[in-house]
Amino acid sequence: MFETDLTRRLNIRYPIIQAPMAGGPATTKLIAEVSNAGGLGSLGAAYLTPEILRSTIQEIRQLTEQPFGVNLFVPVETTESQATIEKMTTCLNKYRIELGIKENPPIENVSESFEEQVQVLLEEKVPVFSFTFGIPSKDVIQAMKKQGTIVIGTATIVEEAKQLELAGVDAIVAQGSEAGGHRGTFLGNTTDSLIGTMALVPQIVDQVSIPVIASGGIMDGRGLVASLALGASAVQMGTAFLACIESGAHNVYKKTILSANEDSTVVTRAYSGRAARGIQTKFTKEIDQYPGVIPVFPIQNAMTRDIRKAAAKANNPEYMSLWAGQGLRLATDHSAGTIIQQTMYQSHILLEKMIKVSD
Repeated sequence: MFETDLTRRLNIRYPIIQAPMAGGPATTKLIAEVSNAGGLGSLGAAYLTPEILRSTIQEIRQLTEQPFGVNLFVPVETTESQATIEKMTTCLNKYRIELGIKENPPIENVSESFEEQVQVLLEEKVPVFSFTFGIPSKDVIQAMKKQGTIVIGTATIVEEAKQLELAGVDAIVAQGSEAGGHRGTFLGNTTDSLIGTMALVPQIVDQVSIPVIASGGIMDGRGLVASLALGASAVQMGTAFLACIESGAHNVYKKTILSANEDSTVVTRAYSGRAARGIQTKFTKEIDQYPGVIPVFPIQNAMTRDIRKAAAKANNPEYMSLWAGQGLRLATDHSAGTIIQQTMYQSHILLEKMIKVSD
């Protein structure tokens, strides 16, 4: 009943993809649990060194024989003036003082080598390669496809989806404005690309000939059935798994997710320099009102890393990046496998009711 072209292509039982969630929440245990339960587990690998990326992929393979995906951020050429960086450093120092950490730290390891990360994925022959923030070169996409890796891109507007199809991807994640984490926008500006999932999915479906994956605000069987009705071939769920047993999210992060409401999130550039949806904190409120220029991603991300780490160590959520989507009131602390089972059970019940009504 829930088999689609994409589930057959991915060789998964259910049309559910766990969002990659770079930075810690998507542990190897979570990824394997989702894949073993019939969905597609995904590793958010953007911040991993090539060496750690390789060992993590190998660890996933020890935990599951099922398909899984690996997600990377497509690099964008960025430069920032020294004056902008110095002003932001001065601004951030007051948080460092409050947290008891060193002021004026050097900016280190702004980003990992995308080329080296890609090489690891090719050598490890990962089943699925997904990406965000743009489109890799055709050489990268073709190299992946040549060895049988399924390639999935991310779009926040129809034109981005069209460009992804022209580039040769196998499927597209339609990221609605409700989605937690970084916005995948790469054409135009983020403000103009905040299209709701229900509006975005059918418009992309009508304009491309490849499978579309609905993402943003989908937390259970109701969201899955609605997405399939809109023409999606699968859904991608992130916030639904953030507070689950296998999630690597900090305990304070999990508690905040479980106590927050649908109006608790904002789209902010405060933590990373790139627009992302997360729970509003003291840090986002203050930095979003910062009178100067916020350095671009990944520079701002590197500049706030020490503050986020210190906040996590101090169990202080006000300075942690608590990425989450607008469906967070529906989040649970169940196991990932249970979340998949409950989502599919609810989906079957809903469809049965709809069929009875039509009869």
